[in-house]
Amino acid sequence: MFPLRRLLAALGAALWIALLLPVQIVLLKAGSPLARSLPRLFHRGACFLLRIRVETRGTPLTDGPVLFASNHVSWMDIPVLGSVLKASFIAKHEVSGWPLFGLLAKCQRTVFIERRARKTIDHRDEMVVRLEQRDCLILFAEGTSGDGLRVLPYKSAFFSLAERRIGERPLAVQPVSIAFTRLNNMPVGRRATQYYAWVGDEDLLPHLWRYMGAGPGTVVVEFHPPVTIEQFASRKELANYCRNVTRQGVDDAKTGRPPRRGPLPLPRPRDEALAAGGGAAG
Repeated sequence: MFPLRRLLAALGAALWIALLLPVQIVLLKAGSPLARSLPRLFHRGACFLLRIRVETRGTPLTDGPVLFASNHVSWMDIPVLGSVLKASFIAKHEVSGWPLFGLLAKCQRTVFIERRARKTIDHRDEMVVRLEQRDCLILFAEGTSGDGLRVLPYKSAFFSLAERRIGERPLAVQPVSIAFTRLNNMPVGRRATQYYAWVGDEDLLPHLWRYMGAGPGTVVVEFHPPVTIEQFASRKELANYCRNVTRQGVDDAKTGRPPRRGPLPLPRPRDEALAAGGGAAG
């Protein structure tokens, strides 16, 4: 059954791409606002073909530009988040040169950046322009994918974008947690990470092929209360806060606990910390 399952999934994905990719290219060239909406339909179809069931908790912000700060487990994070958000991804520059997947990323209006701290700041202006156009961006704040069992430290340089005001308002940053909770209708344990976690130097296609033979999966996506940089003394504190909130969401989803109500306690706001002499940039 596994070879047939994989073959059907691969054939369905090829047909789905062949159907929607030309349409999206035309919409982009025409400057149509539908170019922002069609990727969500594409990702919903991809989740269906890959048998990924997405459960959502919380409410994503939809009013105005938002930076969604998420943990990163796998290539599956792309269709999972893309199926529930009308937003563009921030990705490492190497992705733009990948066969087919680079083209798909460009068609979703992905922002490509160098993941070194200095280069990330250089790309900030491009991202600000997108946000001023009321786009929403998805940031994988760990800078790499993890094993799905823990959340790696968030890189504070990625949050330099939050230091810029968009219009008259500080940029809203909404932490998002992604947790793979079930595979083939069984709770996910450490042994199952080989099927969904994409870590190390493994090529994308072999990992994709292995997952397609593993059975249906369930992913819990939780949208946590949004914050702004003005609630923190530095972008480092903002990054740490978003990581802690995300880690709590992952732990709750994997243990079957209901989502906790309300945000984590915040550190001192930036103005108070500056008055006390604690305004390091982080």
